[in-house]
Amino acid sequence: NDFYPGYPLIKRGIYYCCRMISSQYGREFTGPHYEKIKKVYSIWICMKPPQYRENTITRYRLVEEHLVGEGKEPVRNYDLLSIIMLCLGGPGGANYDGVLRMLDVLLSNETSEAEKRKILQDDYDIQMTQTMEREVSVMCNLSKGVREKGIAEGLAKGHAERALSDLRNLMETLGLTIEQAMAALKVPEGERQKYMDLLERQ
Repeated sequence: NDFYPGYPLIKRGIYYCCRMISSQYGREFTGPHYEKIKKVYSIWICMKPPQYRENTITRYRLVEEHLVGEGKEPVRNYDLLSIIMLCLGGPGGANYDGVLRMLDVLLSNETSEAEKRKILQDDYDIQMTQTMEREVSVMCNLSKGVREKGIAEGLAKGHAERALSDLRNLMETLGLTIEQAMAALKVPEGERQKYMDLLERQ
């Protein structure tokens, strides 16, 4: 949900791909039979990207670059990982069609399940079989879960910010140490290190 959670998502995608490739040893191949490695994909659906990334689909992959001469290798020997980032936007932006619009509709918190089924059937010719209706319900529950998680994280963040503000006020006004301020506010022992780290960063 967060496009910049403290690190570039693309690096996390690369890490996952590397893990998926290395995990093939002992399952897809053994010994020196690296020719049996299968291509892996890491696909990201970003619901709240920065404005410049809205309604875009970007692929990252390994490519061959000839520095001197043209010693070509078959693509299948190096094209082994692909990270695809689908950054959703809204109907007001460019490129709002195809799979980007379909995903935006499916993951929308503002569109009812019945409306989603109708859009999929009328605009994308997707027949609403029992299986497909179950899949739409799963996607609706996913979008609801993402929204609720965001609300919970927002509340937790607000609580932490208030606690930090109170701690700073006590330390500055009464000249208390951070330990004394946390004791005065009855900060639980298990959370004290977190607040100490947060105060040091500010």
